[in-house]
Amino acid sequence: MSGHSKWSQIKHKKGIADHKRGQLFSKLSKAISIAARRGPDPDQNLDLKNAIEYARTFDLPKDNIERAIKRVTDKDSAQLEELVIEAVGPSAVNLIIIAITDNKNRTISEIKKTLLDGEAKMAQQGSVMWAFDKTAEGFVPKYPLEIDEAAKIKLDKLLETLDDNEDVQEIYTNY
Repeated sequence: MSGHSKWSQIKHKKGIADHKRGQLFSKLSKAISIAARRGPDPDQNLDLKNAIEYARTFDLPKDNIERAIKRVTDKDSAQLEELVIEAVGPSAVNLIIIAITDNKNRTISEIKKTLLDGEAKMAQQGSVMWAFDKTAEGFVPKYPLEIDEAAKIKLDKLLETLDDNEDVQEIYTNY
């Protein structure tokens, strides 16, 4: 049998699934905390109400939601900050990366390294944003781009790696 057991396979798959779920819960909690800055009462703060409803669709526990809201009112906790990072990827695909972090320098350096590894680079503020319209659903490209299969594979790998970053909330592209 040499070390192959059904339990080992199940344990491995469950570990991966639990890790992904933990990352998702962390991202949802950060989004709630950012929305709670405008007020901790969901009845008075539409952004917070929407963030909570969205988190509930993924079964985020009530305790986690309350903790995320409390984090904003607690003066001793690290303050979260929202970052909008513009980048240009393979085949000149425009990227807008929304991140929420408690350490701006660490997050920017992690994203910069991921972009470099994925044959992309950070762009100056405003150099990519013009190609998108900001709507209630996020950023919608004004001029969608078609790319070849090789660039698509590189871009998909880059987007997957960026999405694995705990601080990255949303990624928008014009592809």
